Amino acid sequence: MDRLHPSAYPFLPEVHLLVELSTGVLLRFAKETATKMTRKTPDIKYTQLFINNEFADAVSGKKFPTINPATGTVITQISEGDKADVDKAVAAAKQAFSRKSKWRNMDASARGNLMNKFADLVARDLEYIAALETLDNGKSYENAVFDIESSISTFRYYAGWCDKIFGDTIPADGNLLSFTRKEPIGVVGQIIPWNYPFAMLAWKWAPALAAGCTIVLKPAEQTPLSALYAAALAKEAGFPPGVVNVIPGYGPTAGAAVAEHPDIRKVAFTGSTEVGRLIMQAAGKSNLKRISLELGGKSPLVVFDDVDVKEAAEIAHNAIFANHGQNCCAGSRTFVHAKIYDQFVNYAKQLALKIKVGDPFDPQTQQGPQVNQEMFDKVLGLIKSGKEEGAVLEAGGEREGSVGYFVKPTVFSNVTDNMRIAKEEIFGPVQSILKFETMDEVIERANNTTYGLAAGVLTKDIDKALVFAQTVEAGSVWVNCYDALTPQTPFGGFKQSGIGRELGAEGIKEYVETKTVTIKVPTRN
Repeated sequence: MDRLHPSAYPFLPEVHLLVELSTGVLLRFAKETATKMTRKTPDIKYTQLFINNEFADAVSGKKFPTINPATGTVITQISEGDKADVDKAVAAAKQAFSRKSKWRNMDASARGNLMNKFADLVARDLEYIAALETLDNGKSYENAVFDIESSISTFRYYAGWCDKIFGDTIPADGNLLSFTRKEPIGVVGQIIPWNYPFAMLAWKWAPALAAGCTIVLKPAEQTPLSALYAAALAKEAGFPPGVVNVIPGYGPTAGAAVAEHPDIRKVAFTGSTEVGRLIMQAAGKSNLKRISLELGGKSPLVVFDDVDVKEAAEIAHNAIFANHGQNCCAGSRTFVHAKIYDQFVNYAKQLALKIKVGDPFDPQTQQGPQVNQEMFDKVLGLIKSGKEEGAVLEAGGEREGSVGYFVKPTVFSNVTDNMRIAKEEIFGPVQSILKFETMDEVIERANNTTYGLAAGVLTKDIDKALVFAQTVEAGSVWVNCYDALTPQTPFGGFKQSGIGRELGAEGIKEYVETKTVTIKVPTRN
């Protein structure tokens, strides 16, 4: 998940004047908005599970720490949910979805009103939620502001869908009247990652609520704070008890309980491909629940030799370094034409060296820490492999400072396809620049991966752009930009990057069943 294009803000017309299209990374609007806001460490208001519109301790009484990645210190202790708590949450969600429940019998337009009320509350508390994200995740405050604004846009988009989900009439053979109904699938489990905590919540909650489903959400154990606050806002907005439930906890316990639960009819998961496989297995072993998976990526960004090299380097820079490189569709394989390769590498190096790394609440900071020790070690380990396998280190390549999980923005040149940094998802601020000669060559190399989440191409030749867009194996293809996502456009992956789509009209389809109704009619005289 990632940033939204300015067109995602129809209710903020000034955005279109302030946009600095650095291909979807960070709008100047977000920077200017964040500059006017109070930057301070937030007080933590909610640390318990949220079930049936009430906060409560876990059945076991256990708690776990959530860590500030900028310092490595504990922020607070969070109630640790597991199977017993998931069972309680599912029972509440099932009751809220029952035939005579308030939620099930609510007018579709009223659901939309509730969603817009929720969006209003998020907008009211934007500064606080952004501060929670920065504290818990480590992303810069202005990036967090942008994520929350994007989430508001997502909720408003799907609020408009609530009374526009309908079936078809079908001219069936014989004396029959046939039509279809689109009905909510029921209780859904949702498991979200730590890289965009609130934005991923919006991607999951908004279409599910628009369709009329009820929700059991497991936020990432690294970043539970904003999801718990969102639960409180859902209650304040007026969602009936049981419609939204939030169970913080660990994947092997709370996450597994969601994936395996026989009363959950669908699971939506964003995270690693490895865990995606486990979700599929659990769905098959339990009740054949439906699944949608948005998984890993190793996305190619191809730069042809007819571009403005400096501008192309900036687009490629933003494509990989956004959100500290913790971005599933990051342009993590930068393919550059041989004719401009050396010039491009020089620009890329200079851009990386200019990034300000540090305290994410500091207005000057562009890159904060990696989310935790595990990801910090993984990134540094892959950087080490790049050095050992013969890539040329142009910038970075080591930790920043001695406190927290900071990694210097890193650029490698002379990268080849067989190196680990060209094959494995790093999920960190590491740009790998590869050289190519021909269109056929680069398409074959771009597709030579188990992933297929996203891809980009930079060229002034529309024929090249169209050939690439049609032949690359990726769910999203960006031409002369990158990460240009909007609530209206579907997002998801090919191959091992996932199953199903989020956002747009396709996102609604993941939360509804199609029912066919056929009625015998009298024979005409």
